Amino acid sequence: MSVDVVTFGCRLNITESEVIRRQASGLTDAVVINTCAVTAEAVRQARQTIRRIRRERPGARIVVTGCAAQAEPDLFAAMPEVDRVAGNEEKLDARLWRSNERISVADIMAVTQMRPHALDSVEGHTRAFVQVQNGCDHRCTFCIIPFGRGNSRSLPVDDVVAQVRRLVANGYREVVLTGVDITGYRSGDLRLGALVKRTLREVPELARLRLSSIDSVEADADLFDALADEPRLMPHLHLSLQAGDDLILKRMKRRHLRTDAISFCEQVRRLRPDVAFGADIIAGFPTETEAMFARSLDLVDECGLTTLHVFPFSPRPGTPAARMPQVPRDAIKDRARRLRDKGAAALRSHLDPQIGARRLVLTERGGIGRTEQFTPVKLNAPIAPGALFNLTMTGHDGRQLLAA
Repeated sequence: MSVDVVTFGCRLNITESEVIRRQASGLTDAVVINTCAVTAEAVRQARQTIRRIRRERPGARIVVTGCAAQAEPDLFAAMPEVDRVAGNEEKLDARLWRSNERISVADIMAVTQMRPHALDSVEGHTRAFVQVQNGCDHRCTFCIIPFGRGNSRSLPVDDVVAQVRRLVANGYREVVLTGVDITGYRSGDLRLGALVKRTLREVPELARLRLSSIDSVEADADLFDALADEPRLMPHLHLSLQAGDDLILKRMKRRHLRTDAISFCEQVRRLRPDVAFGADIIAGFPTETEAMFARSLDLVDECGLTTLHVFPFSPRPGTPAARMPQVPRDAIKDRARRLRDKGAAALRSHLDPQIGARRLVLTERGGIGRTEQFTPVKLNAPIAPGALFNLTMTGHDGRQLLAA
């Protein structure tokens, strides 16, 4: 048996798990748990998975890495099921997988450069992810991720283009640029918009380019130009909004206000009328009143959001928000439910007018596909993943479109 990698969390971890799978290919009967630290629940699930794997595979060597391992190495090292703990930088170094050091976790804040990795595939995924940025220079009061990822650093443009070209040559029709804070991308004087333009210009055979979650306040002029002028840049943006009330946004130490989010969506919609917006919103942030929460609900309509990622607030030890006056858990759960209901209604409103329309769909595994706006489509017949088809939308079930 070779190495198995269990991945939690974001697209970065998906990409990095692919690197791990190659770097650790010499191991036998080993399981690598690539953890996430974004919520306390993510850490709990990782620990639960570690215990389950040990029961199922008592002889396997278990290595724990990722953001939770970087931020809390002693927590995992104390687990009797764990053989090794590795930091986020160490996991990408082939030398780690040839050593037997029990804990290999260095100071992530000392890392200043990104490692390029020559990946030509992402196992199990129809679209490929290219990590263009890592770390974050901002310190939102609820977020532990900078302590798992370090400060912001970016991959040079030439390395990004080479990676995209390699993936496209291997048959990928769609590539997603991803990072912790991709709107913080910097390569010399170039920012994210310039990277998008150059990637599309230098890889003309790339059919579709997407962006992962962005911080709208950092969007640059070139990015707006690309959204307006580049049809291969997909009309879907997932926004890190987090809340709709200005006082809560300030207590979160976010860098935008409510009107900034609304203005951004209006501006992009003028440039790209077919754009769809998703967003992250936290329910029950400390000190949030019912009136403050109502502004988050209202923001869904005011920004014209179509999908929501709802996070019931979960205090992370070591963050300022964990020391603020907490909202009762029952209220948090209720607000999260109401946000999800609002998101479900917004999605239905997005799906309704698409019935009868023709959409260019990228087919995926499991009999589904995705439109340009990243809307899921249930296919009426099995189609090999990774193909682009113009399909007519015949209806929807409230969660996804149905195609003929």
